[in-house]
Amino acid sequence: MTIQILGLGILSWITFIPLLGMVAVLCMPKHAHVAMKWTAAVVTLVQVILAAVIYFNFNPTLSGINTLDGMQFVERLTWIDLQSNTSFGRIHIEYFLGIDGLSMPMVLLTALISFIAVFASWNIDKALKGYIAMLLLLDTGMMGVFVALDFFLFYVFWEVMLLPMYFLIGIWGGPRREYAAIKFFLYTLAGSVLMLLAMLALYFSVVVVDPATGEKIHTFNMLAMMNPANYEPNSLLAGIGTTMRAIAYLALFIGFAIKVPIFPFHTWLPDAHVEAPTAISVILAGVLLKMGTYGLLRISYPMFPEMAQQYVVPLAILAAINIIYGALCAMAQRDFKKLIAYSSISHMGIVLLGMCALNSQGMVGAVLQMFNHGTITAMLFLIVGVLYDRAHIRDLDAFGGLALTMPKYTGVTTVAFFAALGLPGLSGFISEAFSFLGAFQNESIRLITIISTVGIILTAAYMLWTLQRVFLGHPHEKWRSLPDVSPRELFTLVPLAVIVIVLGIYPSLMINFMASSLNHLVDIVVRGSIHTTVLQF
Repeated sequence: MTIQILGLGILSWITFIPLLGMVAVLCMPKHAHVAMKWTAAVVTLVQVILAAVIYFNFNPTLSGINTLDGMQFVERLTWIDLQSNTSFGRIHIEYFLGIDGLSMPMVLLTALISFIAVFASWNIDKALKGYIAMLLLLDTGMMGVFVALDFFLFYVFWEVMLLPMYFLIGIWGGPRREYAAIKFFLYTLAGSVLMLLAMLALYFSVVVVDPATGEKIHTFNMLAMMNPANYEPNSLLAGIGTTMRAIAYLALFIGFAIKVPIFPFHTWLPDAHVEAPTAISVILAGVLLKMGTYGLLRISYPMFPEMAQQYVVPLAILAAINIIYGALCAMAQRDFKKLIAYSSISHMGIVLLGMCALNSQGMVGAVLQMFNHGTITAMLFLIVGVLYDRAHIRDLDAFGGLALTMPKYTGVTTVAFFAALGLPGLSGFISEAFSFLGAFQNESIRLITIISTVGIILTAAYMLWTLQRVFLGHPHEKWRSLPDVSPRELFTLVPLAVIVIVLGIYPSLMINFMASSLNHLVDIVVRGSIHTTVLQF
């Protein structure tokens, strides 16, 4: 199914409409701050509307994560077609977009978080034109990653994100913004180089037949790379379980692990979060971290299924380290924002553990956790931003009794905190339960799963301790006059709180759309060697 608007597919519109907004903002006078902000708001609102159209027109029964028939809203045309005089023949790159049950939740999440980030940026005055332009360019890069089905196009969008995020942290961040921005840039760039090498190895190993000419050509088509029949017999990555395939898998893994981030590649994240403006922290935790796990599920698992099985125990160990180490680090923090940053590392470990299950329950839990963590952690960083805008400090021990002075703020914060610790009835519980349930069914990682549940207790401990220190007790004399949350701030927080509550009560609103595609992904990875229970909804 394809939906076209003015001759262009809906995925092109939802991806590139922020770019049109960026051009419009750059053409405005530099003092037209109100016009710039509302332009960004309207553009991202249109993106949310398009995401809603995609959701309501999505067919949840289609499956086939490695087939064209399993993709929806497909747009495909030749982008670059260059005849080479080398032995490798034509260089053929496509503009190839499409989504399935894996990418659809991420498209919704990206549109929603980008819209909210614009209103979270309303107080930005410093070089506003550049800020809005970078924010909208970042939006295009993020959305493009989730809809691209050509590896070269995927890589272009992946790299497009690097530039605006570097400047958004480095120019509009806190006192140590240059250090945090450079650290983020170097980590991400190192991962990108490894991803590029693996991508080229895949390109020169995969051959398809051009239906128009009958000529055999190398391709960046992700779906072709998932089909073993398309690998040339004597190519670099042909065969199953070879050393070169292991190297390529590990190269991709490191590239994606840096973005998650997985221990020990996590050290850039707390610095980036602490120094970034509130809206950029929201995007960073809400969307960018999901790109690492999305890349593993979209690229690494279906292209290297035997390696996904072979390395499932080491990955589960890393997931357990993320869960427990991230929670312990969060508990040790006095800086409110750094505490939430380390909690993100812990909660992304639950996504990894669900992926390690190699069964449908775990996979659905992992992808649902990606979406739920995006909404919950966005709320948490917005909450930190509200307090910092008023007090200009983030020291948890400096507050107390805010429940009396800021009751609305306390109510929203309580919802976010209890969702983060996995309280039943809120969205975090469902995705965490599915992830642990699926992982426990896999005997090879059952002990690791049991150990990982310590993270649940630690999360409850540091969340409740934070709630006690900041909101309970007698109000600190210095903060008695702090104004409660404003209507604009409520506008950013309430929609996320509603989603957290609704998906906690009725998670099938999201699960139904991802089950078929993830069942098929499990089938590709497992190939019947591990018993799986297929989810039916």
